[in-house]
Amino acid sequence: MEELLQKVKNNLILSHDEDDGLLRGYIAAALSYAESYQHIPVGSYTQGSMPSTTEQAVVMLASHFYESRDGSTGGFFSDNVQASGQVWDTVNLLLRLDREWRV
Repeated sequence: MEELLQKVKNNLILSHDEDDGLLRGYIAAALSYAESYQHIPVGSYTQGSMPSTTEQAVVMLASHFYESRDGSTGGFFSDNVQASGQVWDTVNLLLRLDREWRV
């Protein structure tokens, strides 16, 4: 979790520690989303390794949650009404690369 926390903070260009608890919650939510989307057991990524594409998706999604915590559409790119959708599309494309395809 701490390595992911640092990667999310780097992605956000965030140098203070005041929001670390909040970021950990967003990372946990992003990990849960990734595991659910990829059809893998809960806790797989907290107990084992994570592919780099999935890690990038988790970093992006946790960053998006942080930037959009006030209910805005896209955080840093809030002037673009499609920014939020673009984030989700990119995250899902990255997660699809490591998805367990089964019925």
